Amino acid sequence: MAVFCLGALSLYADHVLADFVNDSHAVIDARNMYMNRDFRNAGTPGPMRDWGQGFTLRFTSGFTEGAVGVGLDAITQMGIRLDAGQRGSNTNLLVLGSDGKAENEWSEAGVTAKLRFAKSQLSVGSLQPSLPVVMYNDTRLLATRYTGAMFNSKDIDNLNLTFGQLTRVNLRDSTDNKEMAYAYNGLGAGDFDFAGGAYSLSKDLTVSYYYGRLEEAYAQHFVGVNHSLEFQPGWKLLSDVRYFHSVDEGRAVGGVIDNDFINGMFTVDTQGHALSAGWQKLSGDGNFPFLAGADPYSVNLVTHNTFAKQNTRAWQLRYTYNFAAMGIPGLSFMTRYVQGRSIEAAGASDGHEWERDMDIAYVVQSGPLKDLSLRWRNVSFRSGNGLTTDLDENRIILGYQIALW
Repeated sequence: MAVFCLGALSLYADHVLADFVNDSHAVIDARNMYMNRDFRNAGTPGPMRDWGQGFTLRFTSGFTEGAVGVGLDAITQMGIRLDAGQRGSNTNLLVLGSDGKAENEWSEAGVTAKLRFAKSQLSVGSLQPSLPVVMYNDTRLLATRYTGAMFNSKDIDNLNLTFGQLTRVNLRDSTDNKEMAYAYNGLGAGDFDFAGGAYSLSKDLTVSYYYGRLEEAYAQHFVGVNHSLEFQPGWKLLSDVRYFHSVDEGRAVGGVIDNDFINGMFTVDTQGHALSAGWQKLSGDGNFPFLAGADPYSVNLVTHNTFAKQNTRAWQLRYTYNFAAMGIPGLSFMTRYVQGRSIEAAGASDGHEWERDMDIAYVVQSGPLKDLSLRWRNVSFRSGNGLTTDLDENRIILGYQIALW
């Protein structure tokens, strides 16, 4: 009888865990990155040159059988210094020790427990949200991670709802889990709450609303509209319009904030070519607020600068080309120019700044190196009226993903 019960229990466990195991997968993202940042103002430090190798192992499980499915995700990240320039480098590529020198290697890990019910999922633990009010950063060797809880539901047709709370942050160039902080000064500011959703009115039109609140810094409302229009065969007009209203909260660790931020991008896309024009107006008091470790959700978030300082008016022209249209799949090119005016900052009034970026990327399409990617990013940034430091920068990024199962 005992043998029978044990056998039945084993069969039941195998059945319950079948999808948990069978739907699991694990991948390693390998990223080799070199940065050369050359400051152009008189009296500034010499070029900062950092080079490192990053590995990110992601395990994603399926869910157990039943009305409520249980799953578990895990992420392990490791960085290795290959070369580093001067002490105190500010490229944010490598982790710096207390003496200002780059560490030889560093690692960290996170786990996420998850529950699924119908088309809803609750995730608790290590999170990397990508929402208008909180977008995690993944532009160096390793990505920012947050700790908290997030609930997502797609049970209502065409509606994607998300809400949650973040309590700690692990920055891209740190191994410590720190208090949630305000981006511009890094001051701890309590927990971050967020909620909202996106609704598809049609296959070509989506509207969205999100709310975010950093306990001791700011509260923020967002409304967005995305539309795609094929106005003749092979020609598309893509519209992306975003509006934020932000005010200070609690102890106001970011200072007085009461501003409106509208920005948008319009793109004509045809036969591999895409020409975009963007514009923004930030009006009112304070910088456009966002979280430490995150990126501001703005069309003028570019390779180096954010164009998010108080009162910034900015415009952008961008051109991209996919060489698959010429029979060279995997090769792409992008260039853009952004100019900001009327900027107010400490010690500066009516400031201006501009940035020019160029990206050339290639992804191997076949053979033993299939999916290996190589990207060169070139940046020139200049500012006026005492805003910040001018620089030229080059980034070379080699990436490869290995599926373990």
